Amino acid sequence: MNVYGSNTVTLTIISFFITLMLILWRPRGLNEAIPAAGGAILVLISGSVSLSDLVKIIATVSDAAITIMATIVMAITLESFGFFTWAAEGLASRAKGSGIRLFWYIALFCFLMTMFFNNDGSILMATPILLILLENLGLKNHQKIPYLLTGVLVATASSAPIGVSNVVNLIALKIVNIDLYKHMEMMFIPAILGLLLLTMLLFLWFYRELPRKIPPPRKGYQNSFFDPRNHPLKSQLSMTSPAKTRDETYLMRNIFLFVFLIRIGLFIASYLQFPIALVAATGSALLLAWRWIYIKIPPADMIKKTPWNILIFAFCMYVIIYGLHNIGLTHWITVFFQPIVSGNLLNASLMMGGLLSIMSIFFNNNPALMVGTLTLTNMMLNPLTLKIAYLASVIGSDIGSLLLPTGTLASMMWIHILRQYKLKINWKDYMRVTFIVIPITVVFTLVCLYYWVSWFFS
Repeated sequence: MNVYGSNTVTLTIISFFITLMLILWRPRGLNEAIPAAGGAILVLISGSVSLSDLVKIIATVSDAAITIMATIVMAITLESFGFFTWAAEGLASRAKGSGIRLFWYIALFCFLMTMFFNNDGSILMATPILLILLENLGLKNHQKIPYLLTGVLVATASSAPIGVSNVVNLIALKIVNIDLYKHMEMMFIPAILGLLLLTMLLFLWFYRELPRKIPPPRKGYQNSFFDPRNHPLKSQLSMTSPAKTRDETYLMRNIFLFVFLIRIGLFIASYLQFPIALVAATGSALLLAWRWIYIKIPPADMIKKTPWNILIFAFCMYVIIYGLHNIGLTHWITVFFQPIVSGNLLNASLMMGGLLSIMSIFFNNNPALMVGTLTLTNMMLNPLTLKIAYLASVIGSDIGSLLLPTGTLASMMWIHILRQYKLKINWKDYMRVTFIVIPITVVFTLVCLYYWVSWFFS
């Protein structure tokens, strides 16, 4: 029941929509953290979020924030070693001159980037590297689009299988009190099946456009715009050439093994009820020390290179959403959807997945998943229905949101990076693909979720 006055309700709603408009519009390249912070301040002034609420929000967000930031630090540290450029060149060599084979390797590369780091970090790191790679292969702009569009869709959707690949997923896990291990146990198989279908649909869609033969990579950077020393994100890319020698390849493999073990450690920690944030932070610290010893770069550069705006954005958006929750938004959604969702597990999966897809398309997936998760906590669902409804919400948020390029922060960053490289993909080109592949993938994944949970966990 809403106990707030009309002024509080009005100011909270206005704050949300103004914040959302500025995030989607981003006038003059405005960082998304700035409107989010402004909106959060207005919500606090309105009184819909109290100081005691703020303490709860900090407790909810802190572990997720530390985990994600530690993961991003690991990604930036790996780039200092030249790891990602080395990996991307490895893709080109393994493609063996086949544009078809390159498609599948790029999809695998983007999937692994998100699985080992997170969706925002994957887009931030992988997109410039793929642009450089495709340029050095001598592909024309229209030939690059199938690879780049596949990369962003696969990378963003790949945050669904494991909760640790997306900051809002981690926050939502905390709200519904599901540990990371349980999330992966129930979600991994359906989400992977959905990703395989998505990649196959993209392959079939782009099959005629993919070049059958691609030239070998150019020696050196022929176009100075694609020289790492000149590109717009130079602070986050290696200034050195990729590893070529056997010793350096051995180093890269050791680094990969270390990151893999840290990733596995997160799930072991979750299963043992040990703080995953501590494991992530320890792994980042060890990798930073390794870099300091091996290539003599002290950790101080992380203060500048770490995108703190992601942390500010997530925290401030949660403040705004909590204000909407307090004035009754989640109550209204609960009243309408609770009878449908509680009916059976298939309804819970399809309805919550569909709802979160629609909300993510119009409101962006970060606030949408937070609203959906808070709503679920008010529905008084039995434990199994709550879990499947939550996981369906994640599918809608991580995959359904891709219908429009504004549905996720990751896809918005992707468009921004492409513009920096003077390569534009308009909404028509984007949506002619997503309006076919995304709805099919979402429905398929939600049905797989229902059958997997019903068969394995009932």
